[in-house]
Amino acid sequence: MAASGGETNHGTGKLEFSLDVPFPSSREAAIALNSLSPDREPRKGGISKQLTMSGSTLSVRWSADEARILRVSVNSFLDHLSLVMETMQMFGPPVSQ
Repeated sequence: MAASGGETNHGTGKLEFSLDVPFPSSREAAIALNSLSPDREPRKGGISKQLTMSGSTLSVRWSADEARILRVSVNSFLDHLSLVMETMQMFGPPVSQ
């Protein structure tokens, strides 16, 4: 897992954080993307989150007005990601369709 963060976009003044999560296959990355995408941020303003997939890597990018909001969003996402990964591990690799 690779993370880069704590950066401030001087053009917008927002804090930014990004996370790249490698999966064993693109199918598993797609399952994680589909499982995590429906979760919208509970707060209307102050933060945005984008999930994308490239090959077998799930990438997440956050942009927030405040460090506290960013921290809460990242922690919540990591909790959900952990649950998704544990579930995939418990049921084994996905079957090709």
